[in-house]
Amino acid sequence: MAGLNGIEAMQLIRREFPQARFVVLTTYSRDIQVLRALQAGAAGYLVKSALRKDLLDLLSTIRTVHRGGRNFSAEVAAELARHALEEELTERELEILKMVATGTSNKEIAGALALTEATVKSHMKNVMAKLGANDRTHAVMIAIRRGFMDG
Repeated sequence: MAGLNGIEAMQLIRREFPQARFVVLTTYSRDIQVLRALQAGAAGYLVKSALRKDLLDLLSTIRTVHRGGRNFSAEVAAELARHALEEELTERELEILKMVATGTSNKEIAGALALTEATVKSHMKNVMAKLGANDRTHAVMIAIRRGFMDG
């Protein structure tokens, strides 16, 4: 889709057709991406790799969503459940983590965001605690794996 991703497309469609129902068929099962799709209105979410095993899952999901229900693959449900009780990253924490991912130092981040270096360190400490990371690099790797940011 030129210029739009699937979530943005669902949001635009829902504005004009609030009763529209969506089934997401994707390669991504990361919990953050699934949550964004749900917030945009997805009632079904299937991972392409799982469909190779059973095309009937897709037909069943389409029928369930058409009747007003919801259906998510076991892989997606497990990913959501694994992180359901974890605290979300704030916009500021995510902004700082993205800068860390590009190799930016705490001092450089502080200057770019008009923060103190101590504040940047505090945000990174929170990020690592929320993600269960051992260090900055580990935090970036976890964030990429979970879909907070692209790799």
